[in-house]
Amino acid sequence: MRKLTGGRDRVTVSGKNLREAIADLDRQFPGIANQLIEDGDIKPSIAVSIDGEVGTNGVLDTIRDSSEIHFMPQISGGICEPSESCLK
Repeated sequence: MRKLTGGRDRVTVSGKNLREAIADLDRQFPGIANQLIEDGDIKPSIAVSIDGEVGTNGVLDTIRDSSEIHFMPQISGGICEPSESCLK
C-alpha cells in the first residue's frame, strides 16, 4: 500500500464509514480503492482493523474522526485432513 501513498505509512482521511474513508483515500491517492474494494465491498484478501478491532461489516463499518484504520493482507491457512496431501 505504501507504493500507492508515496511511501507514507500514515495518512489522514475523512468519512463516517469505511466506504467514505476509502473514497477519500482514493481521491488523495488515485487507484488505491482498486486495491481494497471488489464488487462494492472489501476484497476477501484484505483484513481491516478499526481502532484495534477487526471490522465485520465491510465498507459499512462506522468510523470516527479519531479512528485508526489498518488494511492488512488476510491471514489464512489451516490443517490438512489426514487423507489429504498438504503439499500440492
